Amino acid sequence: MTHEEYRAALDELYQRRRFGIRPGLETVRALLAALGHPELRFPAIHVTGSKGKGSTAVMAQSVLTAAGVRTGLFTSPHLVSFRERVRVDGRMIPRSAVVDGLRRIETVARDLAAHGTIDRAPTFFEVTTALAFDWFAREEVGAAVVEVGIGGRLDSTNVLDAKVGVMTTVELEHTDLLGPTVEAIAQEKSGIFHPGMTGVVGELVPGARSVVEATARQLGVPLWHFGKELRVEDRVLTAEGQTFTLKVPGASFPEVFLPLLGRFQPTNAALAVGAVVRFTHAIGHPLRPEDVKNGLAEVRWPGRMERVSKRPEVFFDVAHTPESAAAVAQSLAEISPLADPGESTIVFGCLREKDAGRILDALSPLARNLIVVPVRSDRSSRPADLRVAAAGRFSRIVEARSAEVGVSLARAATGPEGFVLVVGSDYLIGELLRGTEAEDEPDLSDPGVTSGAGKEHRTGTHGTVAR
Repeated sequence: MTHEEYRAALDELYQRRRFGIRPGLETVRALLAALGHPELRFPAIHVTGSKGKGSTAVMAQSVLTAAGVRTGLFTSPHLVSFRERVRVDGRMIPRSAVVDGLRRIETVARDLAAHGTIDRAPTFFEVTTALAFDWFAREEVGAAVVEVGIGGRLDSTNVLDAKVGVMTTVELEHTDLLGPTVEAIAQEKSGIFHPGMTGVVGELVPGARSVVEATARQLGVPLWHFGKELRVEDRVLTAEGQTFTLKVPGASFPEVFLPLLGRFQPTNAALAVGAVVRFTHAIGHPLRPEDVKNGLAEVRWPGRMERVSKRPEVFFDVAHTPESAAAVAQSLAEISPLADPGESTIVFGCLREKDAGRILDALSPLARNLIVVPVRSDRSSRPADLRVAAAGRFSRIVEARSAEVGVSLARAATGPEGFVLVVGSDYLIGELLRGTEAEDEPDLSDPGVTSGAGKEHRTGTHGTVAR
């Protein structure tokens, strides 16, 4: 298998993004049936939520792997390589398996369409879901931890033999697809619950919690709640992460170390461990305290409150909602309590559909300096529009022509008592993390986007300034 074959396979897959998001299970079920129902050949933990679901999923996978269970992990989006989405025991799917798997699925899809079994082309996410489940079955995993794409009830992943369902949070998001209220969104997300499974839920606002609990009662799904059955105690922040004690019904895991920053991550760890405890009980696999400790200590999850350098300290985070931005602000205030906002700088870029004003409101206490940048997507907000959204919130606002230029400017502008925070989009962080290992990957944001995204907004060598 050559790099050219891999690149061509992904180019073809990425063309499916033009089909958009098509909620519903009929097409993915047909694909999976034609592939021999790989989704039924492994038990799963199914994870949904408005934020934190990726972190929770990777922690659960790492603990299961430490417990000796060969474990698949399916997450989205990716930051650098498409292969990040599909892993077994932390190792990305090989390029050759991507090419072979996509060829099988393309053949199956053509046959299904020719026979009238499906009435539309499978979407990017439906094909990627089928690829993941097919690979997990071929690798004979003993478990899979699967993150939903959007919602839950009609998400392509909701075809699994899931023993445990996890709901991290519920916030207003994707209201065009999931509904206009947190109650409606909670109803869609609780669609991952099915009779015969158990559930683990995070801190939910009252309206969402009522809906989730009612759904679980109706289906006979017993729930563990963070803050009740699941607890975090004795948390200590360190330079490299944090240490805390996790408590679940019938077990306590003292002084576990998690090499991730962010005050929200212990909550995700509690949900992950609670899910693994319930899952291993369901499949009859022993779980030892050292499995939890070793699994959490091995977690790696780039771009989530990640310190990428020092002098000045530079942090990357993919937060792209007002709520997640507020959580980042709280975490940074805790990590660097003595930082001077006057010497700190935020580099910000986001997609057009995001509420940039509210996100920047949440971030504004951290820094007086803001650098706005385009992200590599056809849906990128223009830096000029971001500058307008930021007006009145920062003392100095700079437009930069690219994320890379923005970070360089931020490093130069940040004083010895400050830090740099780069935040606002998965696309933004992914662009900055890309390296030579991604040379044979297509543009990993949107098909058709050019490397000159935002170039029509450039002024001068480095950008324009608003004061």
